[in-house]
Amino acid sequence: MKTHVKALVVGGGAVGTGIAYHLAKAGWDTMLVERDELTSGSTWHAAGLLPLFNMSYATTHIHKYSVDFYKGLEAETGLNPGFYVVGNLRMAQRQERMDEYMLYSSVAETAGVYHEFLTPKEIKDRWPLVRTEDLIGALYHPQDGYINPADVTQAMAKGARQLGATIERRIQVDGYFWTGDEWIVTCRRMEEKGGMLLPSEDSFTIHAEHVVTATGNHAQRTAKLLGIKIPAIPVEHQYIVTEPDPALVEWRKTNPQHPVLRDADAKWYVREERGGWILGPYEVGAPARFEYAVPDSFRADLFPLDLERIEGEYMSFIHRIPSSETVGLKDDYNGPICYTPDGNPLVGPAPGLRNMWLAEGFSFGITAAGGTGYYLAQMMVNGEAEIDMASLDPKRFGGWMTTEYAARKNEECYNHVFILHHPDEEREACRPLRTAPAYDRQKEMGAQFGQVNGWERPNYYGPKDAPSNFDHDSRSFRRGAWWPHAVEEAKAIRETAGIIDASAFTKHLVRGPGATAFLDWLTCNKLPNVGRINLTYALTDAGTVRTEYTIVRLKENEYYLISAGAWTAYDADWLMKSAQDFMAMDGGHIDVHDITTQWGVYALAGPNSRAILAEIVKDADPATVLGNKRFPWLSYRDIELGMCPVRAVRVAYTGELGWELHYPIEFGRYLWDLIWSVGEKHGLKGVGARAQNWLRQEKSYRAFGNELGRDATPLEAALDRFVDMGKEFRGKQAVIDTGVRAKCCTLLIDGPSDTDPWGKEALLLDGQKVGRLTSGGYSVAFGKQIGMGYVRPDLAEPGTKLKVKIQLKEWDAVVTEDSPFDPKNARIRVDG
Repeated sequence: MKTHVKALVVGGGAVGTGIAYHLAKAGWDTMLVERDELTSGSTWHAAGLLPLFNMSYATTHIHKYSVDFYKGLEAETGLNPGFYVVGNLRMAQRQERMDEYMLYSSVAETAGVYHEFLTPKEIKDRWPLVRTEDLIGALYHPQDGYINPADVTQAMAKGARQLGATIERRIQVDGYFWTGDEWIVTCRRMEEKGGMLLPSEDSFTIHAEHVVTATGNHAQRTAKLLGIKIPAIPVEHQYIVTEPDPALVEWRKTNPQHPVLRDADAKWYVREERGGWILGPYEVGAPARFEYAVPDSFRADLFPLDLERIEGEYMSFIHRIPSSETVGLKDDYNGPICYTPDGNPLVGPAPGLRNMWLAEGFSFGITAAGGTGYYLAQMMVNGEAEIDMASLDPKRFGGWMTTEYAARKNEECYNHVFILHHPDEEREACRPLRTAPAYDRQKEMGAQFGQVNGWERPNYYGPKDAPSNFDHDSRSFRRGAWWPHAVEEAKAIRETAGIIDASAFTKHLVRGPGATAFLDWLTCNKLPNVGRINLTYALTDAGTVRTEYTIVRLKENEYYLISAGAWTAYDADWLMKSAQDFMAMDGGHIDVHDITTQWGVYALAGPNSRAILAEIVKDADPATVLGNKRFPWLSYRDIELGMCPVRAVRVAYTGELGWELHYPIEFGRYLWDLIWSVGEKHGLKGVGARAQNWLRQEKSYRAFGNELGRDATPLEAALDRFVDMGKEFRGKQAVIDTGVRAKCCTLLIDGPSDTDPWGKEALLLDGQKVGRLTSGGYSVAFGKQIGMGYVRPDLAEPGTKLKVKIQLKEWDAVVTEDSPFDPKNARIRVDG
């Protein structure tokens, strides 16, 4: 057996074999080890469904690749993976579900996934066993279906072997040790004893340059061995198989299989199985299992069935397919399926570790296996994938997350599989948890909160006496009941003043003799002078945007870095590893500290913001301390507001006169009350994240995770003014070599009267897709919809007329100049 390889994959389910296949195809010497038999984890009892896409752009591409890849496996390996291309019918019982499917359609169109809409009559004409009188339509994907999980896994395993990979079974990994150059992985052979699989005395080591863990239900054991947190915990999933249905058997004599049927409003899927039906419900109350470890006694085992828990879903299945009412049950399954708190898998570099890659937490592992292998292999071999994989990065969940939190959120995620997934959805489990000091004050004012990285953050301020279900009932695929409140908040920023709690911002302190040279190398813009700030970007080695930073230069070699609140652990890991790399090049000592929880932030903006601060600032000359001469735009000052020390930064993400007030976290409630004690007479209003999102689009301010990501360079993002090509920086040559494949632009849209774009829609020219939106919303300044997105470079010129597809209709859109509102920044720079 080999003891030295380029890449070691741990875990022999569908995901692990998909990764081993694609690494071997890329030319890497690859070994896969599995503690039991291939497919012995969740793969063996998976239903094998292959939904082509979901609302995640990255996951949609992963699923699409898998479906296409599986169709060619038999020709390559000689093994039939058992792929039945029967299609996928998503049925809708109500208009709101159809609204969801119309948004699904937008995502599918941007990813090139074919689909069509069917009326109830068209459904009944094609599949008469399905009851349709209470349906209003369906979304149909004719190109997907289902596959045999064991067969596709074995086919990928054979393909991996043909490409030179080694696959070893009955080997358990007991430890991982990083030498600085390679991983030494300690292993033991497994033996069957009394029906249990136990480690033997036969131990050995494998040396690997890279390791990928795809350990499925054993992710918590993997986390302990690596000394990290992996919020992938299984949840029970039941499905039942019926005896043959005579009506179905008769139908199949002259007709093809039914598509996979999904009645999302009833919370189940159904497909054919040997003349009968497989029913898979996603019920409320399914418990998390193996929160800490999988028992040695659990192998290819199942849990006891809990039929009472799925009685409602079973009855709705009989309602939808009446012929099933008299059919008996043949088999039942209740097995563990891994989830994560947001439902997306964990794919990418492990936090704090070098050359350690995670592929964990797959609730749709069969669908994702091929695509995960393809895109993860690109990341490992080339440095980046061709699509932005940040939304799946394991570091999107911070170190604050506990096992209890992950288990409860994973249970919630399971029973939310078939709920309406509004773009303005906020899930309730485990909340509130992380709260800024003024949380109670904001709640009393009517704040309706969202969650970002565990932090409670006002999305908008509703009525003070709003019922507890106000936000839940306000959600919509159109303009929800929250929309008028966000409009008034946006107007306040433009006309008087607004205050935004931005405490969730990620904050790092970078200092030391090597700090200046390090940040100059890491980022593409000039560094600011002491007392000034700059917006800049850290790039990947592929020249794409890794992180956006506002850099405040406190001293000659001391910097305060501000970045997106959702990405704290992601940014911390990048900074730490990059600093280590730089010091290894004799770049001088650098200290990097995550100080996110030490500092709160209030963003105060609007024409009256200076007047508000002038009443509470403590200075020998309060009349001039906030003016342009002493406190110009894009600078910072240490000031005192009442008894609160404040690091004030003159910048506003909303594009108005304003300041970010960074304060020691323990002063948060005092400072909030102080600002409000003088603010109301100046028209001050609490403002949430939704209004802020609209306002930043009026200024064409890009957002990380939307316009900015690891699939576009800063030049493609049209951020040329923030790129200093006269200096050397990480990723510079790649930026030059890549050129401009697509370009970011802002569009004003004459859309429907009751719906704004969500940033997922296709951009069209003469009926052909030429780009996609990455952000969308409403502009109070222009009184119409607004959006940002990417198009062909020749179409990014102001005045270009395009179409945006919203609710299946094409609406007029015009590319505007960058920063259509106040393009000369006169309002931001106004003196006092």
